[in-house]
Amino acid sequence: MRKNWLFLILATTFVTAHYNLNAQTKRKIEVRNKTNDPMRGFSPEKELSLALGLVQEGSYFNAIDYYQDLKTGDPRNPFYTYILAECYSKTRDYVPAAKYFAETYYLDKKDYPRSAFYAAQMFKQQGEYQQAITWFKQFLTDNKKSGSNTQADEYHRLLSQKELKLFKKNAQIEIDGCEMAMVSIKDPQPVNIFNCGPNVNSSYTELSPYPLGDTALLFSTINKNGLSVIRDNASAIHPREHFMIANKQPGYVDSFQWPLPFYDGAFDDQKLAGAETGNGCYSPGGDRFYFTKCSVGDSFLFTCKIFYSEFKQYNWSPALEVPGNVNEAGSSNTMPFVAKVGKKEVLYFASNRRLQSRGGYDIWYSIIDPRNGTFRRPQNCGKQVNTPNDEVTPYYDTRVAKLYFASNGKKSFGGFDIYSADGGPSRYTKIQNMGYPINTSADEFYFIKDPLGKPDAYIVSNRIGSIALKNPTCCNDIWRVQYEPRLVVMGKVLSKKTQELMTQVVVKMADQKSEINTYNSEDGNFLFNMQRNHSYVITADKAGYTSSRATVSTMSVKRSDADDTVMVTIYLDSTKQSFSVSNIYYDYDLATLRPESVESLDTLVNFMKDNPSIYVEIYSFTDGKGTAEYNDALSQRRAQSVLDYLEKNGVVRDRMTAKGLGFKNKVASEITGNGQDNPQGRQLNRRTEFRIIGDLPTRRVLFNSARQGTMDQQERNLHMQEEAEDDPATPGAKQPASKEDGE
Repeated sequence: MRKNWLFLILATTFVTAHYNLNAQTKRKIEVRNKTNDPMRGFSPEKELSLALGLVQEGSYFNAIDYYQDLKTGDPRNPFYTYILAECYSKTRDYVPAAKYFAETYYLDKKDYPRSAFYAAQMFKQQGEYQQAITWFKQFLTDNKKSGSNTQADEYHRLLSQKELKLFKKNAQIEIDGCEMAMVSIKDPQPVNIFNCGPNVNSSYTELSPYPLGDTALLFSTINKNGLSVIRDNASAIHPREHFMIANKQPGYVDSFQWPLPFYDGAFDDQKLAGAETGNGCYSPGGDRFYFTKCSVGDSFLFTCKIFYSEFKQYNWSPALEVPGNVNEAGSSNTMPFVAKVGKKEVLYFASNRRLQSRGGYDIWYSIIDPRNGTFRRPQNCGKQVNTPNDEVTPYYDTRVAKLYFASNGKKSFGGFDIYSADGGPSRYTKIQNMGYPINTSADEFYFIKDPLGKPDAYIVSNRIGSIALKNPTCCNDIWRVQYEPRLVVMGKVLSKKTQELMTQVVVKMADQKSEINTYNSEDGNFLFNMQRNHSYVITADKAGYTSSRATVSTMSVKRSDADDTVMVTIYLDSTKQSFSVSNIYYDYDLATLRPESVESLDTLVNFMKDNPSIYVEIYSFTDGKGTAEYNDALSQRRAQSVLDYLEKNGVVRDRMTAKGLGFKNKVASEITGNGQDNPQGRQLNRRTEFRIIGDLPTRRVLFNSARQGTMDQQERNLHMQEEAEDDPATPGAKQPASKEDGE
């Protein structure tokens, strides 16, 4: 869907009330007072004619009111529904726009074949990515084969074959963008983004932030929070986009003072009819100031030209149009930014000129001659940057040799997204989406970094949280981008036995809130982004193996710290070669755990959490004092106390079984060689041990810490026993296990 994006970012909410009914074909009637509405009582035909006029003029807010009235009288009229959806989409009110496009599809998808596509776009711009994908796929399914050359009126003409091909191509790009967004949201970029606040932003639109060092911000704004009123006076002046400057509060990071007029040069002329001023920037040497003046034409279409002024002696010169065919006749040229690219001073700008264009608005550049300051013939930045849709708001960072720009023709999270490209001025590589949360499901423009210090930045966006006059996403605000240090943990998953990389493994990273990120590693290598003020536990998961753990903390990292990378190694053991904790001990005749046992139990807790597919049986034993019946009951209570401790610390109860075995399988003598009592031996016999069970249905024993021998010896003995049991000729085959072994 082609948008008048200059309307979106320059004057989306320039809302006015007007008192001359006969002037409705010439002026914007944006707010409707239904109580005193002179159109009340008109026939539906007359009201429709007036409503169509409002749409054609770009008076979408007021048109919504009239189409809502028309739809109330004829609720199943697909035309009213479709135009209502169009009006909501033009005002970037995504929720009702999606609703009415979807309703149009169900009412009459034959005559409105684009309604499914547009519904998908509006769901996408809400961030409802799965629903958007469903609707894009529905559009592709409906249009597998045919397209029609028939045309109805301008609002619902049917798709030609050429249009259908383009829409299908764009639908797949949009699906790819939805999938990219869902992945990026789960792994956000290390940045904080917040609204610059009411001293910068108003309920109308703010644009073109330009940081002046690290102490002030230049920007353009209408700077109004209430409704504007246009009366029947041709010379009446309404608020227009103009420059203002906001200084930062001393001692506060990114907190701004009340904005002041920008008096450098005569760049703002509020008396100049139709002039919207913005997009200011200085040349690298500071001796030239570039900016844009835009005039509003029919249907709220903007035509912009780039101007510049030079500082000579003590004053700025009168502003002149940039020469050299930068402001090509019949086109709109805007958003200048001047930077050093190599040894060349280059003027970047956005233009919708047709010759050599990729389509829509493209990013162009003109090299400034260092000898006389003249501008060479503009050149297109090429197909790596530009698409058949729109590319706008260029910014070039000389420090990293990157061009930043906004586009709605590439894979995106919503409408316009911010992208970066290496190189310049004519060739670019490594085109990258800036990722979440710099980009969201809304529109993002005007990315620009601070010129000094750590490269924090600004963007313009209509994301949720903007100060809005009409709907939550109608209006553009300036937002602050604070870069966090890039904290990365990289590592390898190795076999503990062979020290070789483990393939086809899932690596898990959990923070202190138990929020988990996963990494599907094909080759055993992995990488995670981390955030400050977090503690992380990293483990691996592969069928048939248990994992060790690595811990990483970023609690002490400051925002001003440098980027950092931590290297870790995770080891996987065969499940048959799992680990055991130290034995757990109790006081005489008690089931309470001794303090020194808790640390060992915490090791088991971590093991159980790191390996959620592992199941254990817990065995407790007593010393030889007391009757067998008493000792069996005491040992059961002791085993249960261990199970309760593990459950209390987050281990699921049905992964554990507690068994008391009394005075069985003693590990030490309780009588010394001279017949005396041996307290140390009795203490060793008062213990708890565990064994790992790999599969509960079969309850196959893989390791039993109660048995003699190391894990390797137990494994060999187990294989020998299984082979013997499988051989019918072997004496004692298939004999039940001894009760002494706890079977």
